[in-house]
Amino acid sequence: MNRICLCLCLIVLLGPISLVDAQAPTTQPSEVKRTIERLDPALDQLIDVDAAIEQIADGYKWTEGPAWDKKNNALLFSDIPNNQICKWDAASGEVTVFMKPSGYDGPKNQFSKEPGTNGLWFLPDGRLLACDHGNRRIFRLEKDGSKTTLVERYETKRFNSPNDLVRASDGTIFFTDPPYGMLDESVREIQWHGVYRLATDGSVTLLTKEFTRPNGIGLSPDEKTLYVAQSDKEKPIYQSFKVNEDQTLSDSKLLFDAKPLTDDPGMPDGMAIDQSGNLWATGPGGVLIITPEGKLLGRIMMGKPTANCAFGEDGTTLFITSSNFVCKVKTKTKGLGW
Repeated sequence: MNRICLCLCLIVLLGPISLVDAQAPTTQPSEVKRTIERLDPALDQLIDVDAAIEQIADGYKWTEGPAWDKKNNALLFSDIPNNQICKWDAASGEVTVFMKPSGYDGPKNQFSKEPGTNGLWFLPDGRLLACDHGNRRIFRLEKDGSKTTLVERYETKRFNSPNDLVRASDGTIFFTDPPYGMLDESVREIQWHGVYRLATDGSVTLLTKEFTRPNGIGLSPDEKTLYVAQSDKEKPIYQSFKVNEDQTLSDSKLLFDAKPLTDDPGMPDGMAIDQSGNLWATGPGGVLIITPEGKLLGRIMMGKPTANCAFGEDGTTLFITSSNFVCKVKTKTKGLGW
């Protein structure tokens, strides 16, 4: 099959995609040691300490935002600096470029050091939500491949760089807006780093601006608690909030302080929640497994700074994006949504 025919076939099979300048992914093992650290016997109910941490993709700059596509039995993840979303197919194990550019698509990016997408989230109907660093917005990828901007401003001012999001069962979206994607913070229109709510009617509410570097975000199974990770080396924490009836936040509490762990690589970042309410939160060392009460049960040690994680396949597999590679590991629990 010639090159033109091959590209046309890929476009038909994979949907919205450009292969121009796409970075060729690989699955060659990275030279890092990965282990599971057991800090409490309760960890045994969630994961085996000898569970295999299998690498499924390698060769990127910074992987982020994993999201499981139930309809197509595949994992999507962001490679932010390379401005692309990649796809791992569970049946074949093949990794391909799903979309490039995923974020900024202008003639010259003067304002973003991280032009691609970050956090991703699949809607029940199979459409994709994405935090677009380069364009400082959240968009929805439609079935025809077009992008619909859901939110890009708060009270007429452009966001810094929406980073991560979580969607409640009623369609409400909670998201964080740190400055990580901005090349020059002096052009910021919003001077704080907020956590926001996007209602189903399109209205935007600032929930809190107490964070210096808000990052990952998650909801408890009953949706009565919101968790936010802060990637600040001076205050690397995971915070919890009560979600009130009107979906405002109150009762801000420190869930877990990761400062004593910061000799290991990484900062609090993305997270996934299992059906029992445990947080699988990336942070110093890799993935921290934290109870809803704030007790650290153990860590999946990745050997490199680790960005995010998400449950997939039958709900018991945890996919982990860490620096330049992506891994998966089998657990004994299931993520929300299964």
